[in-house]
Amino acid sequence: MTKQEHWLFLVAVIFAFLVAPSDGVQGQDGDTRVIDSNVLIREWDGPYGGVPPWKSIKTEDFVAAFDRAIEMSSADIDRIANNPDPPTFDNTIVPLEKAGATLTRVSNIFGVYSSNLNLGSIPDIEAEVMPKLSKHNDSIMQNNKLFKRVAAVYEGDQMKQLSPAQQRLVEDRYKSFVRQGAKLDADAKAKLSQINAQLAGLFTQFSQNVLNDEQLVTIVNDKSQLEGLPESVVDAMSAAAKQYAVDKKLSADDAPQWVINNTRSSMEPVLTYADDRPLREKVWTTYYSRGDNADDNDNNQIITAILKLRAERAKLLGYETHAHWRLEPQMAKNPENAMQLMMQVWPKAVARVQEEVADMQAVADQSGAKITIEPWDYRFYAEKVREDKYDLDFNQVKPYLQLEKLREGMMWAAEQIYGFQFKPVTNVPVFHPDVRVWEVLRNGKHIGLWYFDPYARRGKRSGAWMTDYRAQENIDQPISTLVSNNSNFIKGKPGEPVLISWDDAVTLFHEFGHALHGLCSQCRYPSQSGTSVARDYVEFPSQLNEHWLSTPEILEKFAVHYETGKPMPAELLKKIEKASTFNQGFSTVEYLASALVDMKLHLAGNVTIDPDQFERETLQELGMPGEIVMRHRTPQFSHVFASDGYSAGYYSYLWSDALTADAAEVFEKAGSYYDQKTADSLFNHIMSVGDTVDPAEGFRKFRGRDVDTRALLRKRGFPVD
Repeated sequence: MTKQEHWLFLVAVIFAFLVAPSDGVQGQDGDTRVIDSNVLIREWDGPYGGVPPWKSIKTEDFVAAFDRAIEMSSADIDRIANNPDPPTFDNTIVPLEKAGATLTRVSNIFGVYSSNLNLGSIPDIEAEVMPKLSKHNDSIMQNNKLFKRVAAVYEGDQMKQLSPAQQRLVEDRYKSFVRQGAKLDADAKAKLSQINAQLAGLFTQFSQNVLNDEQLVTIVNDKSQLEGLPESVVDAMSAAAKQYAVDKKLSADDAPQWVINNTRSSMEPVLTYADDRPLREKVWTTYYSRGDNADDNDNNQIITAILKLRAERAKLLGYETHAHWRLEPQMAKNPENAMQLMMQVWPKAVARVQEEVADMQAVADQSGAKITIEPWDYRFYAEKVREDKYDLDFNQVKPYLQLEKLREGMMWAAEQIYGFQFKPVTNVPVFHPDVRVWEVLRNGKHIGLWYFDPYARRGKRSGAWMTDYRAQENIDQPISTLVSNNSNFIKGKPGEPVLISWDDAVTLFHEFGHALHGLCSQCRYPSQSGTSVARDYVEFPSQLNEHWLSTPEILEKFAVHYETGKPMPAELLKKIEKASTFNQGFSTVEYLASALVDMKLHLAGNVTIDPDQFERETLQELGMPGEIVMRHRTPQFSHVFASDGYSAGYYSYLWSDALTADAAEVFEKAGSYYDQKTADSLFNHIMSVGDTVDPAEGFRKFRGRDVDTRALLRKRGFPVD
């Protein structure tokens, strides 16, 4: 995912129109610069147009920096709103693009701390700051003078003379104001501000509770419990145990032998390979109970409150439900269209799960295991079936999947497709020793920087994501982007390569696709650049980038054995390709269950919801297979409850994948994923244009027609009606 799904979700929503990293706050005389002793307030200096001053940052400076940055942003807004000249694009819309630059920088830096370095005072700072940001956003969106100026540009004669991108920018600005309450009366605006402030606090509590439960570990001191696990996984668990002992300040006698972290990257190998069924159940339960343990970190009451407030806000703004409010600016336009796509796929996926479970139960019975398949058995026996049906054991694949070699492969593919070159640099500060930086060039010209933060650590949320520290723009001068990919791989023994699973390799390419989307951007206005596109479109470029992993060119060059250096055998490549649709029932159902519950929660309206009960009853009505659990159970569903980010929007991955599957067939019909004509079309119509064009139109120009959703069914190996 991109900057969504963590603290920056809310910042992105709040400052969707205040994202330009300009040269500081301009004074009334048009030339004065504000200089502040707080390093967080200062413009970024150094090479590449300035970089975040990570080594100079003190966490105790954040609150004061936010207060000062909010003050400076308010001054920007006041100057625009009180401009005595008639409203024009140049004196109203463009200054809005430049406004709040300092606040954007501070927010982006703190977002990295919240996601990657959430230790010490950071949770308390977040709890203090978020309501302030919400209040500030409301003060802008409810500024009547400012809205009148934006409306005057939107409704005026000048609109016809603007370029299509400028017209789209004005329209988005105007509708954003309306959707956030600009037309409400004074009492309703006050009520809306109260709701937004309450939600900001609840989002913070939710995310902190999930993060706290992700610090839980499963300790193993009996090596027999680790039978079946690949040596690389055991080594990673040993390294995690050493880090755990350091973090907990344990003596050598008290230190555990092996530790299984409560993250997906640590959980999945255990559920896939561990012969010890009780261990699998314990790890599964610990992971899927995050936020749902009836303790101080329990999120159920928080979810109930969030849903009530969202429903109340939607009614206040004139929408039937929160889902209708959220989907209005998306490609889907309304919940009915999103539900139609999901329910087109759901029964086919459930039917496939029934087939998969039957195959797994047969394998379990043949092995003498007197069990009925449970959720903690699914991955384990799926691997057995894969070995049986396709003669493919991913333990044979993993030795060829070195993190660093695949990272090189991603860069190589980006060079072939987009003409990028990646040059490692050491002359910029980083926020942790694990982080490395590359300069990105295209035709010898500087494009931006790519930061890579691959390893799990205490205080870092689980999962993988992309974010940008600075958006690309070209209003007054070219400003390059700074993008980051963050993962949670576990370090192995010192000096040995980190081996990752096939699924993790897919995720690696996926998140890099978001980074490439940012790096390809060639937009003028920052709020239209890079990944600043519709929620159900933003996953399209990243999902498409997954396809390059399985190309022969990547696997033959970069999937090399960590001991012998030999490339993956052609026979193994064929097995991977043959098994490409294997287990699609599981992956589709666990995802769609989360997306459907998300949508139904937000279509329920202003009722009091018990999250656990709602989840249970909704899944029962849908016919959810008992052998599978939601990918993100409600009490840990950070996409939806750590911000408004993917609320009523988790369907977006399926919507984007419909685009992805159809787009991939263009490369396949061209004969290669490296066909330059097709790659150039992808760059020109999808990757470089940001939100300057309607996403449906951009896709239409690339594909030559509207999306054919049957490609999605073909991709997943489901029957096509």
